[in-house]
Amino acid sequence: MKIIRQVTALALFCLPAMAWAQQAKIITIQADKPTVNVSPNMWGIFFEDINFSADGGLYAELVKNRSFEFLKPMMGWKEVRGNGGSGSVLIINRGNENVNNPRFARITVKGNTGYYGLTNEGFRGMGIKKDEQYNFSILARKSEGNVKIKVQLLSADGKTVLGENALQGFTDKWDKYKTSFTANATDAKGQFAILFEGQGVLDIDMVSLFPQHTWKERPGGLRADLAQKLADLHPGFVRFPGGCIVEGRDLANRYQWKKTVGDVNERELIINRWNIEFPYRSAPDYFQSYGLGFFEYFQLAEDIGAEPLPILNCGMACQYNSAEVAPLDQIDPFIQDALDLVEFANGAVTTKWGKLRAAMGHPAPFNLKMMGIGNEQWDVQYLDRYKLFAKAFAAKYPNIKLVTSSGPSPSGDKFDYLQKELRAQKANFLDEHYYQSPDWFMQNASRYDNYDRNSSKIFAGEYAAHAKEPKNAKEAEAMNCWISALAEAAFMTGLERNADVVQMASYAPLLAHVDAWQWRPDLIWFDNLRSVGTPNYYVQQLFSANKGTQVVPALADGNVIAGKDSLYSSATIDKKNNTVIIKLVNTSAKAMPVSLDIKGKINGTGKWTELTSVNLLDINTLDDPKKIYPVEKAINGRSVTLAAHSVNMITYETKL
Repeated sequence: MKIIRQVTALALFCLPAMAWAQQAKIITIQADKPTVNVSPNMWGIFFEDINFSADGGLYAELVKNRSFEFLKPMMGWKEVRGNGGSGSVLIINRGNENVNNPRFARITVKGNTGYYGLTNEGFRGMGIKKDEQYNFSILARKSEGNVKIKVQLLSADGKTVLGENALQGFTDKWDKYKTSFTANATDAKGQFAILFEGQGVLDIDMVSLFPQHTWKERPGGLRADLAQKLADLHPGFVRFPGGCIVEGRDLANRYQWKKTVGDVNERELIINRWNIEFPYRSAPDYFQSYGLGFFEYFQLAEDIGAEPLPILNCGMACQYNSAEVAPLDQIDPFIQDALDLVEFANGAVTTKWGKLRAAMGHPAPFNLKMMGIGNEQWDVQYLDRYKLFAKAFAAKYPNIKLVTSSGPSPSGDKFDYLQKELRAQKANFLDEHYYQSPDWFMQNASRYDNYDRNSSKIFAGEYAAHAKEPKNAKEAEAMNCWISALAEAAFMTGLERNADVVQMASYAPLLAHVDAWQWRPDLIWFDNLRSVGTPNYYVQQLFSANKGTQVVPALADGNVIAGKDSLYSSATIDKKNNTVIIKLVNTSAKAMPVSLDIKGKINGTGKWTELTSVNLLDINTLDDPKKIYPVEKAINGRSVTLAAHSVNMITYETKL
């Protein structure tokens, strides 16, 4: 994801609205003539920690700044006193004693009556669910006296206790203490309090609160509803940890995977590069705790049956920011990080990094097969560095396929240069990104029809149709309107038709908090309790869950169907399930009768899935999550009428 994009405005009145004859358009599906294989990895997901996607999102931790490591150590925290209690907090920096997590809070409680405490606001509040169990933990050390702790879930206004429990018996050694309690009410904007009673001094660190119910019920794990939405996409791969955060604004702020693995208490927090990227969406409290790190990304990919696709820094910071580069004679540490990642993912438990993977609970390898080198870099400085990575991998891990940058745009001098040079280097995958207008997507459905079939393959690594902001739009999700999803579906038929060239594709970005976003549109929106799939989400799901195993020709008048008369189509067969899968996109403002001439042995009754909306600016929201939603119905025979502005999938059982 890059910061500067030139995006054309949508002109809705330019959509074709032709006067159509009632005669059905004949579409020939040559199900008996498969052409090329569809990669099992064809449709995937791209995760970047933007829009509070990790902390405050997929990572289920509810406490913000749990280890007091933000630039302002007390950000997210407030002091409270009650019933005559008094006390103070002092932030202490241990320096070299614990370089990754140097700060802790020293709490001094001065009175025997009442309480002194701290409240935490969470990530734009805390989502609290009635009858959910919450698990609290803290690292603590007694310095003097006898201090007891009471922990409470509070309502948004802080006046109502929604659940509580107590801890005591602290020793003079750092140790982890735990307790649990159940919420008695629901509040999407709750808060949390840790109250200190008695008299004395207590040191605290890693103040943590998780719901009991997480993805796969893992303690300290992922938010279950968001992870389930990712699984429901049936992705072939998970690209992580981003885009731009891989590069960093400068090299010091780049993403370094080795800092994100091992004991969560020892992972070094850094500022998120989206913290100050957009002044109009400033998020000074946006940091990366790395509770969601590379081990967890690999684990997530495995959980949902997807191939992991990590992207690593290539010795270049974001070229739109500082454009810092590591000198070529100092690039070895970056290359070694990449080689070590293969060992972490695949190495025997007797190796250094394989041993760490095993210690984290996964002795079996993750079977890493591919890796991205750099994000959206361009020009000769990227090519020079890529060559060094490619040489090292060819020598040590020749079976690992490398994904390379094609620059920040789908055309232009930067794009043309890298396409030519990287193909000459026989690069495995060229990563192309498109953030363009809906009309661009519809006009480019034939983009790959004439690409070289015998050269580097294409990874459509980031794409989204950016519709013009509707006037008076009140919802953050407004740019995920139906016209954007419709245009993407039209484009995706071209990707599927050219599955021998385009072997991976993913929408971007993936997740966005409605109260804390920096970039839109996004595939899934959420607040502290709920999540919603956009129309774009259901388009992605339709293609990904129904990709088939081989492409078959879908023709009208002997030609591919890529926009003529506002119709787009692709077709595949699935040899595993003995089905033919036909995707039809009608971008016009009128219904379209279609007659399917399917070659091969096809059963008479089919299944029809339809996505449509009369209003091109319709969106799904948290309050109306199924305004645009797949509708399934049976179809008899071979004749259908495609609704105006619709995406359709029709499947028939067949004997292959």
